[in-house]
Amino acid sequence: MVSITHLIGVILTVALLLAVSWLSGRNVKDSRSFTTGGNSGSWMVCGALLGTLAGGQSTIGTAQLAYCYGLSAWWFTIGAGLGSLVLGLFYAGPLRRSGCTTLLEVVSREYGHKAEAVGSILFLIGIFISIMSQVLSSSAMIGSLFGIPTLWASISSAVLIMLMVLYGGIRSASMGGIVKLILLYLCSLAAGIVVWHIAGGLTGLREGVDAVYQSPTLAQLNGLSDIESIHHRYGSPFARGFFKDMGGCLSLILGVVCTQSYAQCIWSAASTPKARRGAVLCALFMPIIGAACTLVGIYMRGHYVTSDELHAMQAAGETLPAGLGVIENSAQAFPAFILKYLPAWLGGLMLGTMLINILGCGSGLSLGAATILVRDVYSNMGRRMSRASLQLTQTRLSIVGILTAAVIATLVFHGAFINDLGFLSLGLRAVAILFPMCFALWQPGRFKPNLVLLSMPIGVAAMLLANFTSLPGDAVYYGLAASLLTILLGKKNSH
Repeated sequence: MVSITHLIGVILTVALLLAVSWLSGRNVKDSRSFTTGGNSGSWMVCGALLGTLAGGQSTIGTAQLAYCYGLSAWWFTIGAGLGSLVLGLFYAGPLRRSGCTTLLEVVSREYGHKAEAVGSILFLIGIFISIMSQVLSSSAMIGSLFGIPTLWASISSAVLIMLMVLYGGIRSASMGGIVKLILLYLCSLAAGIVVWHIAGGLTGLREGVDAVYQSPTLAQLNGLSDIESIHHRYGSPFARGFFKDMGGCLSLILGVVCTQSYAQCIWSAASTPKARRGAVLCALFMPIIGAACTLVGIYMRGHYVTSDELHAMQAAGETLPAGLGVIENSAQAFPAFILKYLPAWLGGLMLGTMLINILGCGSGLSLGAATILVRDVYSNMGRRMSRASLQLTQTRLSIVGILTAAVIATLVFHGAFINDLGFLSLGLRAVAILFPMCFALWQPGRFKPNLVLLSMPIGVAAMLLANFTSLPGDAVYYGLAASLLTILLGKKNSH
């Protein structure tokens, strides 16, 4: 039950971050400082990365997946952490030495403006899908907290995202990320400690899951036939299959490397060593957040059923066992835990922090998409603006337009799964530009531009085909293979 204390905690927490974002963005005067900053220290780089990575999927999505699949849910934040590590250790130096401000500019310098234009369109589609998932996440939370319709919840989410990034750009995201880092860790540790205490450790978590599946109807609904299958589902890190879970992790790693928002965090650093240290710090923090959310999800599986599961049990003549609660769907596992098991003041702080996580992720992605529009798309259409102040205006107007479109899209696809949108977005971004960007950085002059250009849509088409035809493994494997093979067909003969 949401109390007035919960609501006050949420409002105060959100207000704190908005104030930090506004104060940190007051000195932004031009488009370069807005989009890349240029003087951030290691902790600000870490804050910007974490502020964009720790969104709805890392918290609500991880708990939701743990509710359904146990330990394998941890791969999302592990993959995000590894992606940050790879970005910092292997890409920070080459990206900063390139002198570019977007990843597609790196591709364009080597393979021409056509490759940049095609990559821009595919890249924007991928980022836009992620922005949709953040608006969906935040609107669901706002709607449940304040009891407002989906339309107004979506509009409120978009407005909050605009306020977070519109006046501060990357510096706003960095400072907000540091504040969020502190709040998120306090809340995650609190949730993890509470779960461990009330469950009685790993043994208690396992016993809770075993008990809830004593219901034959629940076991059948979830495809579990005996105690061994239950233990495998919730205790194995590869519950969904080795190649499936590793494919998801790979999508996260490559998606981080190939996303403009995360590259901007690297460019925002005062030096390459500071960029690397910031990325390594983020890599250390992400899995810890995921561990806490995973514990919450497993605990809630042992103590709650969804509305659909309850209806199925009643239809089979079963009654809800004493001590079990009901949630509307598995996505509510984390919010329901906060409302039920944490003190109201801490629950309000945590709900506000989770909302901030989602809004911060949306703001970072929106900034990345707007930067691509201004630097890559508009310029290729012959609309380059010479004055930096006009470019800043263009970037800010683009953010408004992107989020307006996201609100419309979320109203149309409000029933979509948030995690499915996120994985599709990350994989699409990686397949579109990973190999063209890598070869441009480390193997310039070795491949024919026309085939590099073709590799982008071919790879994305192969990924989508694999996804919709349910081929074995993860769709990202097929997309990456098709992209690489197309590029290698155009390798130039060495003399």
